[in-house]
Amino acid sequence: MLSCGDLPFDYLEYLVSRLDVPLLYVPGNHDPSLRPPDTTWTPLRAIDLERPAPGPQGCVNIDGRLLEVRGLRIAGLGGSLRYKAGPNQYSQGQMGRRALKLELRIRLGRVRDGRKLDALVTHAPPYGAAEAEDSAHVGFVAFLRLIRNFHPLLAVHGHIHPYGRLLPERRVGPTRVINVVPSRMIDI
Repeated sequence: MLSCGDLPFDYLEYLVSRLDVPLLYVPGNHDPSLRPPDTTWTPLRAIDLERPAPGPQGCVNIDGRLLEVRGLRIAGLGGSLRYKAGPNQYSQGQMGRRALKLELRIRLGRVRDGRKLDALVTHAPPYGAAEAEDSAHVGFVAFLRLIRNFHPLLAVHGHIHPYGRLLPERRVGPTRVINVVPSRMIDI
């Protein structure tokens, strides 16, 4: 199961507990920051406290990571274009640097069945792959580069709310680009 952000963490925890399948997610622009708090200033005794990982329990944050799950190589990048102060928002340049780090991880990974990447999970769409024209929703150019370089079978994103309409799949080369808002069942 994949989540493209902006879903309540308790809902994701409920899904993973009820369905008993792996749930991979990236954070959206309405999610809290998942960076652990900076404890460098605290006394040493405070470091000994066990803290749960930030984010929904039982789920796997794939933001900036490449994982192999049930035979599929899945990478993720969370966040949206910066349009106000808040966590999980980036400029095109910032996301470009994040995507470059992910690209290096993918390139260093081994090839499996002729592919280095099967699915790309993002919160925002690839640039131009959505009908949106406002600056917060046009998407990231860096995602297009990842798709063109690795030709994943699937690129899924959230962030674009069609309000009752089911948006059609789009293609970037051979890659299926799908807006999963509000939800989708996808066969690979």
